[in-house]
Amino acid sequence: MTEIPALPGLRQAIDAVDDQMLDLLNRRAALAAEVGRLKVAATPEALFHAPAREREVLARLEAENTGPFPPAAVRTVFQEIMSACLSLEKPLRVAFLGPEGTFTHLAARHQFGGSSQSLPQGTIQAVFQAVERQRADYGVVPVENATEGAVDTTLDAFLDSPLQICAEILLPVDQALLLRPGLDLGGVRRVYSHPQALGQCRRWLEAHLPGADRIEAPSTSEAARLTREDAEGAAVASELAADLFGLQVAETKIQDLAANATRFLVLGPKSAEPTGRDRTTLLAMAQDGPGALLRLLEPLARRGLNLSRIQSRPTRRKVWEYAFFLDVEGHAADAPMAEALVELEAACASLKVLGSYPRAVEVAR
Repeated sequence: MTEIPALPGLRQAIDAVDDQMLDLLNRRAALAAEVGRLKVAATPEALFHAPAREREVLARLEAENTGPFPPAAVRTVFQEIMSACLSLEKPLRVAFLGPEGTFTHLAARHQFGGSSQSLPQGTIQAVFQAVERQRADYGVVPVENATEGAVDTTLDAFLDSPLQICAEILLPVDQALLLRPGLDLGGVRRVYSHPQALGQCRRWLEAHLPGADRIEAPSTSEAARLTREDAEGAAVASELAADLFGLQVAETKIQDLAANATRFLVLGPKSAEPTGRDRTTLLAMAQDGPGALLRLLEPLARRGLNLSRIQSRPTRRKVWEYAFFLDVEGHAADAPMAEALVELEAACASLKVLGSYPRAVEVAR
């Protein structure tokens, strides 16, 4: 093949830029290590991971990018740079609903980068316990899906947990149908997946695989593993799971809602600092009697605080006793929210702030 005359010079220029970037990366790593040293000296118990600070940096870099570097790649590249630098201060141990290849795993990677230590857990309760017992620094769990609604297991775990929500992640969820190599749709007799994933793809499955049995699995990744062992099986899971388990992707984006997304919570020992664009999650047990729910909502409405979500769950401590989970825009340290919390505490049988944290921006598809 004839060499294009300009190529050698361009390649040399790229090599020179790569050398400069490597030097800058090492300079950034040294500065990050110094930040970590000063944090430890000033406040030994301080958290190394600062979601609000990371989000601020990423937003600034995305806004300042003038191209031609792809805008969507700016966040990915710098997230990995920050993750690698953070690992010099202290490698973060992150528990998540596993195994690897689940959407929760993808959410954890998005939040903490590839340099964090992944600790997959078999259940949502196990994720809480890993953080509570300090086997992990943070945990990542799903809390609601745009199609299927709340993840009740996550809400129930908060009833007895001391953990705080310190960040949230809004991740697009594109479900795929995975098959063993050589199998086609006509040969599928069983479809494995997590109940939420099966629900998200209900119409597609009814239209294309009406005779196949639906078999629930603990996770989408486990569904992929089961499919690998079943000559007539298929899985609803991520395309990443296909790579991990040697399956073929038969169909992509089979979810009923095209803009399907799942919201994940990051669990830690304490809330994040105020950013001006925050959300606070409350756990309230209303006093029994007429107007109980109104007494919860009125202090928020009177101060113009936006209630973005409310969900009730039985407490399992007393028959017909319910706990209310409320997502309110604002930080617990903000004056209007702080005033409302004082009033709410007097109106409730009990009130617990589960965390204040930066509101998520949906990850680009």
